[in-house]
Amino acid sequence: MGKFLKRTWRYVVAALTGKFEELADPKVQIEQAIDEAEKQHKLLTQQAANVIAHQKDTEMQLNRALEQVEKLSASSRQALLMAEGPQAPASEAERAKYQQAAQAFAQRLIVAEQEVESLKQIHLQATEAAAAAKNAVKSNRMALEKKYAEKTKLLSQLDQAKMQERMTSAMASMSATVGEDVPTLEEVRRKIEQRYAKALGAAELQADSVDQKMLEVEQASVDFEATARLDELRSQLGLPTQVPEPVAPAQQAGEVTDAAAAAPAPAPPEAEGQAESQGTSS
Repeated sequence: MGKFLKRTWRYVVAALTGKFEELADPKVQIEQAIDEAEKQHKLLTQQAANVIAHQKDTEMQLNRALEQVEKLSASSRQALLMAEGPQAPASEAERAKYQQAAQAFAQRLIVAEQEVESLKQIHLQATEAAAAAKNAVKSNRMALEKKYAEKTKLLSQLDQAKMQERMTSAMASMSATVGEDVPTLEEVRRKIEQRYAKALGAAELQADSVDQKMLEVEQASVDFEATARLDELRSQLGLPTQVPEPVAPAQQAGEVTDAAAAAPAPAPPEAEGQAESQGTSS
């Protein structure tokens, strides 16, 4: 039972993790990664500062110890000169006192020199650690700068990916149904073509019907009467009469229009009166 629950829990965690990764905003994740890198760099810098501070502290201790060794060495030499030098006092007690002082300075000098040697080792290690810390901070700073550049690149790629996805979605909407109530352009085009084809078919049927033929005959009769009336007017005006040629009803309307456009314009009334007066006098 425990094994089953453990496996179930791992499955749930994996499913939730996958769902989270699917729904998470990449921009937010990039910012989180950069924030974490900056946090780690800050911690590393603080630790490096502590290491460098320790190196500086040991350096100051070593300098003080070296100064102490110099002072004790000078004091030991001075006491030894006072005890055994040319200016040594004649009294044995006085010489013994300076001898004891020189002995004490020499003992303290030995301790100070041992401390200096120990501090030298500590300072050497602290110096190496400080150098390593400085290199670590420098390397991490370079890595952080690379992450900044990578962030800019990733954000640019993310924007391009989103734009490409929108373009793909827009192109897909041209040939696929966007929603239940939204037709595609292909469906609309098909409906218009079907409607246009039905209209053409109805027009052809109408052109072959009896009513259409009767209308064409009536139109031909009207066109013939109009031509006869024009000939009558030409005769009255003294213009030559044109004999109409038999034409198909479908072409008659257009040809009559062309003939009317090509016919000369009627003479003005003044010209007509002058022609009649000339004929009478002759």
